[in-house]
Amino acid sequence: MKPALALLSLAAFTLQAQPPAPPAVPAPNPIRENYSKFEYRIPARDGVKLFVSVYVPKDVFSDSKTYPIMMSRTPYSVAPYGADIYRTSVGPSELFSKEKYIFVYADVRGRYMSQGTPAQLMPHKSAPTNESTDTYDTIEWLIKHVPGAEPKVGMWGISQPGFYASAGMIDAHPALLAVSPQAPVTDYYLGDDDYHNGAFMLAANFGFYHNFQPRKGDPAPPEARIQPNFGTPDGYRFFLDMGSLANSDEKYFKNSNPFWTEVIRNTTYNSFWESRSIWKHLKNVKPAVLTVGGWFDAEDLQGPLRTFSTLEKNNPPASNTLVMGPWTHGGFARGDGDRVGNVTFGSKTSAYFRETIEFPFFQKILKGKGETKFPKAWVFETGTNQWRKFDVWPPKAAKSTDLFPAEKGVLAWQRPAKETADEYVSDPNKPVPYVAVTSFNMKGDYMTEDQRFAATRTDVLVYQTDVLDHDVSVFGPIPVDLKVSTSGTDSDFVVKIIDVYPGDYPQLGGYQQLVRGEPFRGKFRKSFETPVAFKPDQPDRITFALPDVAHTFRAGHRIMVQIQSSWFPLTDRNPQKFLDIPNAAPSDFVKATERVYLGGAEATKISLPIIE
Repeated sequence: MKPALALLSLAAFTLQAQPPAPPAVPAPNPIRENYSKFEYRIPARDGVKLFVSVYVPKDVFSDSKTYPIMMSRTPYSVAPYGADIYRTSVGPSELFSKEKYIFVYADVRGRYMSQGTPAQLMPHKSAPTNESTDTYDTIEWLIKHVPGAEPKVGMWGISQPGFYASAGMIDAHPALLAVSPQAPVTDYYLGDDDYHNGAFMLAANFGFYHNFQPRKGDPAPPEARIQPNFGTPDGYRFFLDMGSLANSDEKYFKNSNPFWTEVIRNTTYNSFWESRSIWKHLKNVKPAVLTVGGWFDAEDLQGPLRTFSTLEKNNPPASNTLVMGPWTHGGFARGDGDRVGNVTFGSKTSAYFRETIEFPFFQKILKGKGETKFPKAWVFETGTNQWRKFDVWPPKAAKSTDLFPAEKGVLAWQRPAKETADEYVSDPNKPVPYVAVTSFNMKGDYMTEDQRFAATRTDVLVYQTDVLDHDVSVFGPIPVDLKVSTSGTDSDFVVKIIDVYPGDYPQLGGYQQLVRGEPFRGKFRKSFETPVAFKPDQPDRITFALPDVAHTFRAGHRIMVQIQSSWFPLTDRNPQKFLDIPNAAPSDFVKATERVYLGGAEATKISLPIIE
């Protein structure tokens, strides 16, 4: 045999003689180690089968232990599917899995593995079924059929799952003892994800509805899904070039997502939205409730505030607590919560919530453990960066104090006697951006962004106080009373409350921190059900409230107010003509001269609820 052939033969023999590689060792999964998983299809009262994944502690079988149930109902899938495929975490936080509960994850009706007709939040109707009855039927079945289940149930959910948590406590099953709607969708039109004061939240919804579509069956893994490519990271330019919202349906959604079409076509507060306004049904609620939200939640800031206040008005449950922290959407459930964008809070606020508030709440109600006393409101005060407790929200001690935009950019504590007006030209083809950086979808931390870029524009009015000689602490909603006119027949007005840092502030010198901002679509100044055109150049009034804050403007800072007529692409563009905006043609987008009237008996004002 030739040497070369001998070497080849030896190599081949060596390769054949190698033992097979050992199988990969799966990463340790504490849930698999300590829980057994089951999948059930639960019959609702109309015969529709609702899919649930259930995780039961193994000592139920070895030691006959029993446990309360923690349940979350979701439209986003309870994956992974398969009785032998486990989640890597269960419950609101790891504290729950260590303490041990029975955990239930449910696909809501019409989504993924549950039967029924897909819907974008099922309207709450009395018959034959709704999300409340589906929750009731699910609980009734679980406590009778799941091994080791006690007739004690807690529910939680963030965002849309928060909606289902709220729905579950209406006409609740007697075993449902504790519910925590967290950043809950409460009214899509009135201040949650879709519309704010009639203005459509464009950037956030465009991205969301590309992923949230009518979908049945086991979802494809994330790496297998087709992610849309819009050709640019610059959302400002993309949405400007897109034109009308009708164009988006034709070009980018291909008329294939009825959820998106419903949202952009229902531009007034009509029966479509009202039937999904779950807060209107929160009456005589029996379970203990812990409603959670974030001061910088760009999606559902209004939801928790409205949920809590409605419960308080309608024969509240014995335990009803509002928690508001310095978080973006769902930020309390992940990370440390020590900062949002450039603004830091000096402590791990999310960890504090999970350990000190959320876990003790369920422990006390479901297991009778702990001595934590829950106030009506447990809120984080930004500016001073400290937790505060109140026996009512908004606090009774907060007294309304008016601030008046005045001549020469002054924000005055006294009503100016002289009547005058400031004006600017609003061009919807050159709208005011909502952030200074390039961003496609809504920037999750925009609610603390520096506003200096906007203050330099000629289409933004800027007013600020003198340097504060003492702290000014604001707790509650901020009413706005605008006296305005437009040369068009419709216009938006955006009002922003800003904390201006001293020039020598470490690392943030001169920073103009957005504290709260809201748009208002002018044609809805009489009602959200029936829009009314402006009479060109005739003064009119717009009154509304910016959502609640808990913020202290420190001594040495200034308070600033900015007023503008676009906030793009956070909100869609107003053509400044009274028309059906989704169908606006390019020629409909016209310049308008906007005036804000200052001073005198009918002066424009912003009212701060201040605690001395």
